[in-house]
Amino acid sequence: MQKIIGRKPVLEAINSGAELEVIYIAFGQHGEAINRIFSAAKKNKIKITQLSTQKFNSIAKIEDSQGVVAIKSSQRYYSLEEIIIESQKSKFPLLLLLDTIQDPQNLGAIFRTAECAGVDGVIITTNQSSPITETVEKISAGAVSYLKICKVQNLVQTIDELKKNNFWIVGTHLNGDRFYNQLDYKMPVALVMGNEEKGIRKLVAEHCDFLVKIPMKGKIDSLNVSVATGVVLFEILKNRNS
Repeated sequence: MQKIIGRKPVLEAINSGAELEVIYIAFGQHGEAINRIFSAAKKNKIKITQLSTQKFNSIAKIEDSQGVVAIKSSQRYYSLEEIIIESQKSKFPLLLLLDTIQDPQNLGAIFRTAECAGVDGVIITTNQSSPITETVEKISAGAVSYLKICKVQNLVQTIDELKKNNFWIVGTHLNGDRFYNQLDYKMPVALVMGNEEKGIRKLVAEHCDFLVKIPMKGKIDSLNVSVATGVVLFEILKNRNS
């Protein structure tokens, strides 16, 4: 059982067809978003229960809930095979591989960016990575409900499998041999983003076909991983549309 917190994340979860057991709304909540939640829930035959503020807070257990919480049966994870097959429907498949992202706010922000960029699937690691928590759901603004997410134990083996399916592996690295905008992305791409502090692990980097870097003009030598993900993903879109 998993909680989805906030008006937009809950509405996006309903619209995506996520399996929701019940939606709780605190008494006194009004506005367009609340009306849309009631309407969408009725259309999808999802139960809505209005609660007193005290009872609602005991369930939400978070101040910035916007008066709305949904209970989701479970997070669906896709197999690697499903991700590959689905991605092949795109002219140029694009997958995002996350190498041990540990901060739930970073993970949520990355999911939001990935969905906006039209990523075909996101692959995360089972070990030393943030689980998909209520915080991740909320920060993603509902993107988790739309993304195809796969969990793997061994990222290197996953990369090898992707290569067998004609993917080119592009890793981001401070010591990359070219800038991120010097590569032609008109090909099946699996973009690897690394851990907040350590970046891509050495063995993972060694299995990448290309290592790219973002030029830094200031005194700090790296961007937040969620920001860097957005920079590279939208460069890929720009390149493919040129």
